[in-house]
Amino acid sequence: MAAKRRKSRNSGRTLSDVVREICLGLPEVEEVMAHGSPDYRVGGKTFATHVINHHGDGHIALWLNSPAGAQKHYTTTAPENFYVPPYVGPRGWLGVELDRGLDWTRIAELIREAYVKTAPRKLASGLPALEEVVPPTAELDPEVIDPLVAPHAVALLDRLRPFCSSLPEVNEVRQFGNPAWQAGKKTFCTVSRYDRRLEVHAWVGAEQQVHLTFDDRHRIPAYTGHNGWIALVAEDGVLWEAVESLVIGSYRHFALKRMLKQLDA
Repeated sequence: MAAKRRKSRNSGRTLSDVVREICLGLPEVEEVMAHGSPDYRVGGKTFATHVINHHGDGHIALWLNSPAGAQKHYTTTAPENFYVPPYVGPRGWLGVELDRGLDWTRIAELIREAYVKTAPRKLASGLPALEEVVPPTAELDPEVIDPLVAPHAVALLDRLRPFCSSLPEVNEVRQFGNPAWQAGKKTFCTVSRYDRRLEVHAWVGAEQQVHLTFDDRHRIPAYTGHNGWIALVAEDGVLWEAVESLVIGSYRHFALKRMLKQLDA
């Protein structure tokens, strides 16, 4: 009977599933989504964040609130498995690579160290013994690692790239891991896909924002909306004419006069 339970537990478990099992197996831990990534918290404080290709950085990792000195020690002695994460790195947090061959029992020990540092003393002092950690048995969905590999996202980008590149003095860059196009040095269009939602972002201005949001295919994005940007949801397909209209309007807003002369010529 125990063998059957073990087989069921092993079946189809990704590294994200194993991270969740380890973290939620600790006393009074809750999982909270924050900025698109799961935070693991005890007593309202985060001790671990699980990140997958965060802003296109390529890391499949844990950020851990590790003990003092741990960050310097591990990143110096084993840089292939450890790194200084963004945002929390200056506070001594440790980035732990999850797909570079590090033993999962060792990963679990590091998680527990971060938990002990963060948890209230009564919880940290009464940890149960570490149980056997069963490694992952399934690969992550490629769309989890890079949402823009979905076929409909690829199709949109295959059409959008040559269109944007045909405009005067345009270059493609990466912003927060997503493709973006700039007129000179000013971004006029980006494409993103979060929570399985493909979107084209462009500037339209505050007045047009209000008009467009009457159509539920549009929304005001969190970080750029106050500057007049709009997001066109393209997850279920979108008319190319709508995309083209947004892109051209945004390009005209940011382009220099000489670029507009070339465009109109």
